[in-house]
Amino acid sequence: MKRQASAEWRGTLQGGSGTVSSDSKVLSNTPYNFRSRFADGTETNPEELVAAAHAACFSMALSVQLANAGLTPDSIRTQATANFEKLDAGWTITEIHLDVRARVPNATAEQFQTAAEGAKQGCPISRALKPNITMTAALES
Repeated sequence: MKRQASAEWRGTLQGGSGTVSSDSKVLSNTPYNFRSRFADGTETNPEELVAAAHAACFSMALSVQLANAGLTPDSIRTQATANFEKLDAGWTITEIHLDVRARVPNATAEQFQTAAEGAKQGCPISRALKPNITMTAALES
């Protein structure tokens, strides 16, 4: 199974702009630029896309972990925050924090935490990334 996306960039780093597209067409010539990456622009940027992918992947992985424990979530909301810092080696995603809120009928706090930790370790995006991944997970009633 392969998934593809593409990007096109035109111009210099600070003055140029680009678009990103995915084979699914969910992203279709979606704009990105220097300002959105390093300042306050309104377009997307690669780090935001990594965070979105991680949040989506983790939510699905948590659903699997809960199902393996005999539990069915009503909802799982995951916000991923990617810290993007300039290091000696260059700009780097140094950490991703997952903030997870879920409604899971009949789940105990211990079952939920076990499932969340399993999802954090087992999510394919978590495994693909090398930064420190922290998490706050809360079972809501």
